[in-house]
Parts: sequence; C-alpha cells; structure tokens
Amino acid sequence: MGVAEVVLSGLGKVYVDGTRAVADLDLEIRDGEFLVLVGPSGCGKTTALRMIAGLESVSEGSIRIGELVVNEVPSRDRDVAMVFQSYALYPHLNVYDNIAFGLTLRKLPKKEIDRRVREVAEVLELHEHLQRKPRNLSGGQRQRVAMGRAIVRAPQAFLMDEPLSNLDAKLRVQMRAQIARIQRDLGVTTVYVTHDQTEAMTLGDRVAVMKRGVLQQVGPPQELYDRPVNLFVAGFIGSPGMNLVTARLDRDDDGHHWVTVGSDALLLPESVLRARPALEGYAGRDVVLGIRPEDMEDAALADAQEGSILHSVADLVEAMGSDVLVHFPVDAEPVVTDDTRALAEDDGTADLPRGSGVVLVGRFSPRTHIYEGQPVAAWVDTSRLHFFDPATGLSVWTDTSGELE
Repeated sequence: MGVAEVVLSGLGKVYVDGTRAVADLDLEIRDGEFLVLVGPSGCGKTTALRMIAGLESVSEGSIRIGELVVNEVPSRDRDVAMVFQSYALYPHLNVYDNIAFGLTLRKLPKKEIDRRVREVAEVLELHEHLQRKPRNLSGGQRQRVAMGRAIVRAPQAFLMDEPLSNLDAKLRVQMRAQIARIQRDLGVTTVYVTHDQTEAMTLGDRVAVMKRGVLQQVGPPQELYDRPVNLFVAGFIGSPGMNLVTARLDRDDDGHHWVTVGSDALLLPESVLRARPALEGYAGRDVVLGIRPEDMEDAALADAQEGSILHSVADLVEAMGSDVLVHFPVDAEPVVTDDTRALAEDDGTADLPRGSGVVLVGRFSPRTHIYEGQPVAAWVDTSRLHFFDPATGLSVWTDTSGELE
C-alpha cells in the first residue's frame, strides 16, 4: 500500500455567492500520519477534506499528494479513498461485493480481488459476514464495510468525513479504538474530520483546530490541551470546556502576584511567572483567566493553602460515578470576545440571556460531600492556570521578549 504526504498550501475556497469556507490553509500531513481536522459546524473542515478528495474545486492555493499537485486532477485519479458519514453501501450487494466493488470496476483479476477482499475482511473482523446484505448488519458492521471498501483499494491516503457520527455512544468508542488500530497497522496517511473533540484527541497523531474557515492551531493533542494558543482552542478542547472568566492581576508590596476572581484572590506560584514572563506586563490590569475543571477539587479533600480557594454555593451537582461535576457561580465579569461568541454558537448557548457573574465547573472527587445549595470551597491548582489577553484573545505564554506569543 503506497503512502504519501498531503500538503495544503494557501488553500482557499470561495463559493459563487461570495461565502468563504476556507481561508489560506497551510497544512502538511506527513507520510503515514493520522491528522484530525476538528471544529464547529461550518468551520470549513469538511470543505477542506472535499477539496483534497477532488469533490470541491479549489479557489486558491494548491494541494499536493505525494509528488503530484492535484488541483486539476479528477477525483477518481487522485488515489485517495473517502469514507463518508453515511455508509453509502449498495443495499443489493453482499458485504463481499460491496468491498470488492471498486476493484471490480478497475477490472482487476478475480484472484487478486478475492485475495484483497479476504485480507481486508480479516483485518476488519468481517470474514464471517461476507455473504450478508447491509440491511442485516449493525451500524458498526456497516461502517467497517465502508472502511473495507476504502482499504481494499490500497490508496495513498484515507479521507474520513465524520464516519462515526451515526453510531451510538458506546459503539463510537469501540469503533474509535478499531480505526486507530487499523490505521496504525496499515500506516496509511489519514485525514479525519470530526466535530467531536474527544474523538479528535483520542485518534489524532496531530489535531488541527479550525474556526470559520481559518486554522487556529495544529499540534499533538496534549499540546493543544496544555498550551492552547487562544481562547477558542482553550474553550473547544477539553470536556467540559475550560472555565473562562475576567479577572484582575495585581502585584503586592512583597512582589507576589495575585489574580482576583470575584471576591477571592489566587496566589500565583513562581513557576507560573517563570513560564509566562509576559504576565508581568499585566500587573494592575484585567486578564482572561482559564481554569480547567480537572484542575479544581473539593478543598476538604485537597492540601489547600491560603490563596488557592474559590468560595461559592453549589448551583448544580452532577455525579458521574468516577467524578462529580460541581457548578458554582463567581461574582466576576464574563468573557465576551469573538472567540467566546463562536464557542457559544457551537454549544447552542449564544441566544441565552447572560446574567451577572459566571458559573464555573469543577471536576471533583466522588468522595466529595457537596450537594446543591451547599457552600463550596473549591481548591484550584494554581500552577496550572491559563492566561489570555482580553483584547486579542491570545494566550500569554513564554515569549521572553515580554510580548504575546
């Protein structure tokens, strides 16, 4: 099976009505890499995938697959295989003939077709179902047949457009593991589109986050989680999303830095200032503070020091079994930027009325005894706080020049 890198250079798509779907997209998908394109509905990820496949024309820039620029190459000649959200199986054909369909069209010898189909069926654990029709298969089996039809062609690249979105939650988890294993075993360059950031984080060697046609950040999943470049990536990656709140940064007479959230103040460890020297320039000013839910705990269960606790009353308590999500308000200004508006549109809360204050979510141990309506003392791991510029939305990180990175 041939593999090839896929290189997008300044890729753009503008429709005839003037709508821009993708803008100046630069991406290099390496040989054998599993790259996931993720973002809200309408962010351009599927359009980008369809341009790679040749199903959409390119308005600007170029697409290279292996050594060949394919902008003008018809879809059928690009040597890529696409797996769609809908399985697109032929209902009158059995599993064997569905998988073999593309090879039959190419008039390969019957012996070669049979060898390839049976090899792929073994990989996908479909060998016992080869004579069954799609209507007699489960959703997961149908999706594996659709994948089999792509794999059997031995393409240079797989393109997958939300292939698991029609499956129930439990089956999605199982299929994620199977897709990861199959891709690893085959080593084929794969571009995978999803709206589900959990899927993106668990599958991708690297993840590319898009917003309104523009690439925001690309990197290994953990890098996006630990070092988001802006408010949009910070809020999009992670489940539940990062808590974002307007806070004030001050330096006291002893040179310590405190960040005030509502009526509480958190003391910043020296490690945070060393990692983010640009923060020095925000003393006496507002910043956007980001706190991951998993970086909070019931103070009664933590080694809570002064300057590490937020006080409130529990608004909602969700017992999840392995942990407890505690929602609690703080008397602070909400963050309103283009990034947070895009996040609100994505989660369907853009049109909800905004009260005063912000509700934070903490992921507490199941040993907590906090219930709705009870006081909350939330310990915050202050070494893992995130900071963003309120005007630009960019992360305040490690640029030693003191400027935003």
